[in-house]
Amino acid sequence: MNENFELENMRQQMNTLKKKLEKQEIVNDGLMRRSMKNTAGNISRRYYLIMALCLLMIPYSYWAFVMLNGFSIPFWIFTCVTMLVCFGGTFYNSRKVSDSNMMTNNLVDVRRRMARAKKFDANWLFLGIPLAIVFLGWFMYESYLLHPDAFFNGLFWAGCIGGIIGAVWGFSLHFKTQRQYQEIIDQIEDITAEQ
Repeated sequence: MNENFELENMRQQMNTLKKKLEKQEIVNDGLMRRSMKNTAGNISRRYYLIMALCLLMIPYSYWAFVMLNGFSIPFWIFTCVTMLVCFGGTFYNSRKVSDSNMMTNNLVDVRRRMARAKKFDANWLFLGIPLAIVFLGWFMYESYLLHPDAFFNGLFWAGCIGGIIGAVWGFSLHFKTQRQYQEIIDQIEDITAEQ
């Protein structure tokens, strides 16, 4: 009789422990999903800022390059096309991250989407760097055409400094975004490994 009582008591304790562990797993899963959603939200906001800057650069570049400095219209058109390409690529990748139900979906699918978005973001450099080099080269050429006798003028140095600042800012954003994608992927792998 005493053994049955002890056995029943142990079963109740095991059930209580199981329920606590299940609650703990649910809380951990919820916290991890919220953390992933916040990280994905940061990436989305960054993408929206970049898209807004791309669109704002179209009228601003006309004013700054053509009206203020006398650069050619083909250079401005190239600048506009470059900004539209950047906008399109950023918009395409932002769609993978900005799904409001993403973190409630199947985590395997979410991981696949994040891996694709990370890969697209990494591959974007193969287009972005050549576009930036052509842009800066053309900028220097236009600057030279305006001031052939004084090649190292203020416009030239402004382009150099702007190019360096843009490269540092762009690479830091790129590496931060890559790191955040990897955080999401790692968190999903942690959750799915436990299950």
